[in-house]
Amino acid sequence: MLTIGKLAALTETSTDTLRYYEREGLIEPADRTESGYRLYDKGSERRIRFIRQAQHCGFTLTEIRDLLVLRNRDAACCGDVRKRAIEKKLQLEHKIKAMKSMSKALDRLIADCANEAQPVEDCTIIAALEQAVGQVH
Repeated sequence: MLTIGKLAALTETSTDTLRYYEREGLIEPADRTESGYRLYDKGSERRIRFIRQAQHCGFTLTEIRDLLVLRNRDAACCGDVRKRAIEKKLQLEHKIKAMKSMSKALDRLIADCANEAQPVEDCTIIAALEQAVGQVH
């Protein structure tokens, strides 16, 4: 059995993060000492590494919780997990496309701002953003 501190050190995760994971229902202590300290089993280390890797792949904690539930469901199969991975990849690709569009818009604004010594009230970037606000509403 591992204390929260030892589990945190093993997984290179803060104790605050482990407590947060516990509040979110992602992990739970296997037991508690008489004085109330959390005790975790070795399976908790594996679970935390799973959570961290899934986060690294872009999954939210809610999605990770769903994956963990799915992992323990008898009727689930690899295709169920694959479907979620494909959905996540499509979401990420959409975000990347949107961010590339934002980056190009900033490139245009930066290129249009040729005179860095101009007063702010004459700044072409500010003017372009103000003009865009009028178009959004």
